[in-house]
Amino acid sequence: MTAPDPARPPVTTGVTDAMPDDNLAFWTVAPGRGELRPAPLRPPQAGEVRVRNLFSAVSRGTESLVFRGEVPESEYQRMRAPFQEGEFPGPVKYGYIGVGVVEDGTGAEAGALIGRTVFCLHPHQQRYVVPASAVVPLPNGLPPERAVLAANMETAINACWDGAAGIGDRIAVVGAGVVGSLVAWLCARIPGVEVELIDVDPGRARLAAALGLSHRLPGAARGECDLVFHASGHPSGLATALALAGQEATVIEMSWYGNSLVPAPLGGAFHARRLTLRSSQVGHLPAPRSPRWNHRRRMELALATLVDPQLDALISGETDFHDLPALLQRLAHAPAGALCERIRYPGTCAAPTPDSGDAPCTA
Repeated sequence: MTAPDPARPPVTTGVTDAMPDDNLAFWTVAPGRGELRPAPLRPPQAGEVRVRNLFSAVSRGTESLVFRGEVPESEYQRMRAPFQEGEFPGPVKYGYIGVGVVEDGTGAEAGALIGRTVFCLHPHQQRYVVPASAVVPLPNGLPPERAVLAANMETAINACWDGAAGIGDRIAVVGAGVVGSLVAWLCARIPGVEVELIDVDPGRARLAAALGLSHRLPGAARGECDLVFHASGHPSGLATALALAGQEATVIEMSWYGNSLVPAPLGGAFHARRLTLRSSQVGHLPAPRSPRWNHRRRMELALATLVDPQLDALISGETDFHDLPALLQRLAHAPAGALCERIRYPGTCAAPTPDSGDAPCTA
């Protein structure tokens, strides 16, 4: 990660002149600088719902690249998030993790969602209006606090499909961030599979134990793996992943480096071992599943999978919405072991939420 630049303009919340009940959204206004801006709301039209956010979360890898202005110009269109406003490098309203309550809706489908707690791929914003088809109700047993992991779980599911893990495989996952840990957690549920979660941080051993996984430092990891996932976000992690792959094995590259050039160690035994290095990206369904699956079905699966309370270990902190600009700057330059950083919105009750798909306690 890049060290903070003391010459950067100070972060501001942008709410000095705003009334407490104004609707606000987070914007990256320039590389390294974010603020909360007013977000005028219109009434829902036919087939639309109005959602009040309870929680959102920062997708640390991608959102940090966006915040630092490191999206390559060639990827401006492919990197667009649903309901994004503005353009890269900024000002841009970007994000895709939101859990809220449907307050209003027009039409039969939308009206049936009123009062339901839903997930939506929407930027960080207090209230918003979207098509009813853009929200997915939470299943029974999934509290909204944990549902913020849904986008990461969706990415992990897609990667597992790309890797086609099989019964009895020896699997290594390099990078114990949220997505890497979820991939390891999913693979460990396949009968006979041996999984090692590999990270240079010894402190990740506690996370691995909480998830029922084995943590290894790179030097202690077992090689000759049938399948390796790389999710560390660092070139050195990719080198580790390739070194752990066995003959004819596949390495699934999940890290995205923005506009950085990354050395790939394709000398040595790479060709002799006939390794496959393959990318995985959640924007597209794997070809073998696309005739039967769509993005909504995959999201419903991700939400259903999150019912397990073991996954609460991936939430490393919670921040008030009005402190989001400062949080983004910290995560972009000094993440210090952060995992999923959850954002709590004004009016969300601090009391524990019952394990239900219904709306939680609110102030």
